[in-house]
Order: sequence, then structure tokens, then C-alpha cells
Amino acid sequence: MSPTQTLTEQLIARPSVTPTDAGCLDLIVAHLAPLGFVCERIDSGPEGQVVSNLWAKRTPAHGGPHATLVFAGHTDVVPTGPLTEWTSDPFTPTVRDGKLYGRGAADMKTSIAAMVVAMAQHLAARPDTPLGLALLLTSDEEGPAVDGTTVVVEHLRARGEVADYCIVGEPTSVDRVGDMIKNGRRGTMSGRLVVKGVQGHIAYPHLAQNPIHLLAPALADLVAIEWDRGNAFFPPTSWQVSNIHAGTGASNVIPGQCVVDFNFRFCTESTPESLQQRLQAVLDQHGLDYELHWTIGGRPFLTEPGTLVNAVQAAILAETGVTTELSTTGGTSDGRFIATWCPQVLELGPCNASIHKIDEHIALADIEPLTAIYQRTLDLLAG
Repeated sequence: MSPTQTLTEQLIARPSVTPTDAGCLDLIVAHLAPLGFVCERIDSGPEGQVVSNLWAKRTPAHGGPHATLVFAGHTDVVPTGPLTEWTSDPFTPTVRDGKLYGRGAADMKTSIAAMVVAMAQHLAARPDTPLGLALLLTSDEEGPAVDGTTVVVEHLRARGEVADYCIVGEPTSVDRVGDMIKNGRRGTMSGRLVVKGVQGHIAYPHLAQNPIHLLAPALADLVAIEWDRGNAFFPPTSWQVSNIHAGTGASNVIPGQCVVDFNFRFCTESTPESLQQRLQAVLDQHGLDYELHWTIGGRPFLTEPGTLVNAVQAAILAETGVTTELSTTGGTSDGRFIATWCPQVLELGPCNASIHKIDEHIALADIEPLTAIYQRTLDLLAG
């Protein structure tokens, strides 16, 4: 069994459902400390819900100016779902039919193991490497993500730590390891709109104001807006309603208010401020009496082709023969926090077809290529 598979299985065996770390970080520290990494816990959160965070860094022996690459990821996993639907226990790593099964196998304990092994192998071959190496891990990526990576990044920024490159181990591949990497992600911004009317008897509409009827024309206008046209890396910004709620439950009462939950997934062609202004202008145009509350989940980030993208693409081609596709599709990741601090951030990990599903797994044949890609990337950046 390869070192990466061994470490992956050890991580899967720890039931680290958000925000529980279940000893994953201690296991990683045991691997990195002997390699000269200074390992620091930057835990955060209220009592009883503390999020476990790790910052591990190794500075080149020469001590002079150097570039630093950060590997980043999360030890936490989503809940298993019904245990009776799993073919084998989700926290007992199980190999069958050429696949390794277990919660976190694809998202993203294999990536973490591959990162650790890749750094160890790079240092074994290049003990005098001029490249600074670091690992940033959290146990709160799948959850609220308020006491995890964002806290670590702000802590590092405050004390003047810098990084040049970052690879997040999210499962980005589709059919083969390395066939897709994320060189950016859309931003996410949610809103809750409360449109006010006047409650009344449904048989006497002239004595009431139906907020659903008041909202309908404005809602149609919002659906029809072209927020932007995207660009070479991003699709156009999307606005979607997720929930509409009104009414008392009775069929003969006109509701007094209508609540709408919505979300923007926006690209670098728009800003949260511009989107907020445009949406509110439509509401005002229709003369609505409303309250509006915004939550910005993350701003978009983009790493254009350059040193990091080129190195990763070259590593993937050399190790797998695959010409990778750059993409910014999908949901958010902790890359959105890291990109506010590190100028070049991308995501690269295993195939994502089984993530968050029953019987999550990774093909055994994909484990070593992922490790090799990470290691070759380090070798290329080290020069």
C-alpha cells in the first residue's frame, strides 16, 4: 500500500463530521513535524463548537528571500446520511472493485494525504529546496466556515505572513485526475426581501394590500435582467430565487407580508455593491414598501494563467498526459478567503462524482497520480 493510501485510510477512519476534527490534525502534525515544519494550532469558535485549524510552515534552510507555496484543505466531512444505505461503514476505509470507500475519500482526505506525501517526497529529493512550504487545514469548511480558514488567513495577515501560491485540494476533476482545475470561483451573495402589505379578509381585497401581487411585477423584472455578460473565465452573473413564503395558512386571509430568499452567483464583472444598487432600484421603481437584508458569502476570485497555473498544467501533462481545462464553475470553496491574501490560488483534486453521496469513494488508480502531480508542481516551482 502506498504512503498516500495509508494516510488517506487513517484519515477516513477518523469521523470528523463538521466541526469535529477527530484527531486528523494531530495525525498530520505527526507527519510534518519531523520534516522541519513548525506546526501551529489556530483554533477558533465558542465553547463546545471550537473549530480546529492548523498552520504548518517550513522555511528553506538558506533563510533568504524565497517563494512559498501553501497547500490548503479541510479535514471535516459532511454527515453520512442513512448508515443503512452504505455498502460498508463510512468511517471504516474499505477497498473493493479497485476503489477506496469512505466518507471523505474524495472530499477531501485523499488530497490532504497526497499533499503531505508530496511535500515529504519533494524534501527527500530536494532537502535544500529554495521553496517555502506550508499547509493550512481547517475542520470547518463544510459548515458555516466562519471560524476556519478565514480566521487563519486574518491571523496570518495581521502578523505579516505572506504566501505566493496556494493549491486547494478540492475535488475538481471530472473523468480523470487533472482534467479540470479551478482557477477561480464565482462570488456568492444572498438576500432576504420582506415586502410589506396589509393583511385582510380575502373577500374584501379593497381593505387590504396583497404583498404577493405587489411583488409580482418587480419579480418579473428582476428575472429578466442581464446582470452582466461574464468574461473569458466566468459565465454571466446569475440571480435565483430559492424560497418565497407568505400567508397565515388560512385560505381566506390576504397575507400581510411576503418573504423572498434569493442568491447572486456573481463574476468579476460585477461587485456586491453594484448588484445591490441595481436590485434595490427595481424595488424602488415599483414603489414597494420593503426591508432587505444582505449576506455576502464570498467575493469572486480569479488566477489568470501565470506561474502557478502554468506549473500545475505542466505537472498534470507530464504525469497523466492530460491537457487540463481551466474552469470557474461550481460552488464556493475556502479559496475565496485565501485569495484575499495570496495572489495566486487554484484548486486541484480528485474526481468529484461521488462527493457528499452515499458510498463516497476514490479510484485506487487515481491516488498516486494526484500525489505525483502535487510533487512535480513543487519541483517545477522550486526550479
